[in-house]
Amino acid sequence: MLNFKQTNIVFTILVLCLYITLKTYLFIWLPLLLLLWITITTIGSFYMRWNFFIKAKHCNYNINKKTVAITFDDGPNIEFTPKVLALLKKHQAQATFFCIGKNIEKHPDLIKQIIAQNHTVGNHSYIHANNYGFLKTKELIKDITKTQKLLNNINQTKNTLFRPPFGVTNPNIAKAIKKLDLQTIGWSIRSYDTIAKDANKVIAKITTNLQSGDIILLHDTSALSVLILEQLLQWLEKENYTSISVDKLLNS
Repeated sequence: MLNFKQTNIVFTILVLCLYITLKTYLFIWLPLLLLLWITITTIGSFYMRWNFFIKAKHCNYNINKKTVAITFDDGPNIEFTPKVLALLKKHQAQATFFCIGKNIEKHPDLIKQIIAQNHTVGNHSYIHANNYGFLKTKELIKDITKTQKLLNNINQTKNTLFRPPFGVTNPNIAKAIKKLDLQTIGWSIRSYDTIAKDANKVIAKITTNLQSGDIILLHDTSALSVLILEQLLQWLEKENYTSISVDKLLNS
């Protein structure tokens, strides 16, 4: 799949070729090319697995053991994160929590508890606003850095993992991540647990094509997500899968 830079080069060459060979019809073909470029870049922004703007890690299918990485977004949540941690402890599973900065400020003790149970914590922005994809590079750097400082102060080690809000990427986010020297983490299995109604359907969706090396996206923000996690951990145990943190999965 072409990335953003390669796509721009291809479209520039196409425009030049049209100008040279079909100059008379340029007014017809140019809008069509522009529409195609907009469509591709828009899909690339919302579908992080394309690695269109940022080269992210979504899985590790080179791993030999029956191992996956469960990840949680949008916490810590005072009501549901402790329940998630209790389930992980019960099933001796490790996970990665991508936390929002403003939630870290509210519940630093939960971050300490996550770390104390040997889970990994990553940066999920400070504000996690709906307009996050429209922020300027300087604003993004400021936002991500604010969460970095919160995590580093609690963990006493430098965090290196980042997951963009909503999985949205663009040139500004790419520049900010490169500037801060962070590793972008995506996923290979998205549960859609924030909009789901039936836990059984979500479990079926997750497990149908699950394989060693997958990174699973969940949230620690609702009762349904907790129920899904409980059923998922039971299924993984039954199938002899182990859940480890993202950093361990990618370094295996």
